[in-house]
Amino acid sequence: MTAFTVALVLVVATAGLLRWRRPAWYWLAFGVTLAAMRVLVRYRSVMDACGLTVPPARWRLSLARATNRPIPEPRPPRIRRLRPTRTGLVLRLKLRPGQDVFDIAAASDRLRHSFSMFGVTSREVRSGVVEVRMTGYDVLKRVQMPAETETRAMRVPVALREDGSVHYRDYRAIPHALTLGATESGKSVYQRNLVAGLAPLDVALVGIDCKQGVELFPLARRFSALADSPDTAAELLDALVARMADVYRLIRTQQRITVDVPDAEIAADIWDLPDELRPIPVVVLVDEVAELALYATKEEERRRDRIITALVRLAQLGRPAGIYLEICGQRFGSELGKGITMLRAQLTGRTAHRLNDETSANMAFGDIAPDAVLAAIQIPAELRGLAIAGDASGGWHRIRAPHTSLRQAVNLCNRYAGRTPDLPELAPFRPTTGTATELVPSAKAYPATA
Repeated sequence: MTAFTVALVLVVATAGLLRWRRPAWYWLAFGVTLAAMRVLVRYRSVMDACGLTVPPARWRLSLARATNRPIPEPRPPRIRRLRPTRTGLVLRLKLRPGQDVFDIAAASDRLRHSFSMFGVTSREVRSGVVEVRMTGYDVLKRVQMPAETETRAMRVPVALREDGSVHYRDYRAIPHALTLGATESGKSVYQRNLVAGLAPLDVALVGIDCKQGVELFPLARRFSALADSPDTAAELLDALVARMADVYRLIRTQQRITVDVPDAEIAADIWDLPDELRPIPVVVLVDEVAELALYATKEEERRRDRIITALVRLAQLGRPAGIYLEICGQRFGSELGKGITMLRAQLTGRTAHRLNDETSANMAFGDIAPDAVLAAIQIPAELRGLAIAGDASGGWHRIRAPHTSLRQAVNLCNRYAGRTPDLPELAPFRPTTGTATELVPSAKAYPATA
């Protein structure tokens, strides 16, 4: 009995230590079993208490009265599958007649308390089938990306969602995106993860960093073109617009619109072209969009209009030509001038880190997910990297990117420097990567202002 007591105390102490220091290990060792038993034992009573049951069918009531049997109990949704994961449980439910997916979503917070889970989210798989994802611990407190993720062309994992699933940046599904975040909110780390995910792919990276290149120039070995001032950015964007026109001419000559060609093989964008003819896709990263939109003189205003017009053109027409935009900034509002709201309308993906004002949150989510605006401005300052991600479908998630230091991102870009394509039209903007000093723009190019 003494040995059993000692062993029990050691197991309890180990479980408590793991739950405090290593919640993921605790979940895999103890939590998943306890949570599954708790869900199965409490399921019927919890669903009844949350109002997620339906009365028995009339024929069952009639049969019970005719045979003098007890009245059947209300029926909860039927469990079709209970699957444990590395972060929680996935419960697939078959809804009863009269139930709706919004009933499950409205009861998510009550289900979280009743099953003693950290978080509960739901989504509709198909008509009548709902998937409920329950997390056993705070997966965003210490982000650990899974060892294996789904790989696909132009689709990279960048962060972890609050339900434990991986958040992907899929350029084929969402060509252009807007990323906002105040100073020290984690926006730069998110951008590094994006570059790190794109580095091993066959893609050309183009950067515009008007902070004299301090964010993107350390990663220059993997970039096909970089601009460190608004003047250079205007010329670079004009070159991208010209490339877009050339790609459209190539697609037009290779459309193969003949009677014997199947509809699926008619070329309408670069992904319909044969591999040997397909131009390399281009991802354009703008580090601070406000620096491109601000002006103080008439000459700067003309340059600003030129830049915004080029960005709007790329956002409206760039997808079939394989040109994708990543617009980042600390502030994004209508006061940046004409064309800004037109540009925003073309940026389907929206990611907002901690913001200092509600106007920027409204610009990010006001037109697609109004309920995400409040969540974006309530992100605490100590949780760097925490963000709200949404798209035009109206859905949104809390995400957090794993911490990637600048040194790690530089090493990764240097490792895949051989995959950097050489685009002739962007050759004048190719960064010099011979020595460390050549990566830094010359101070003579930025004279002191009065």
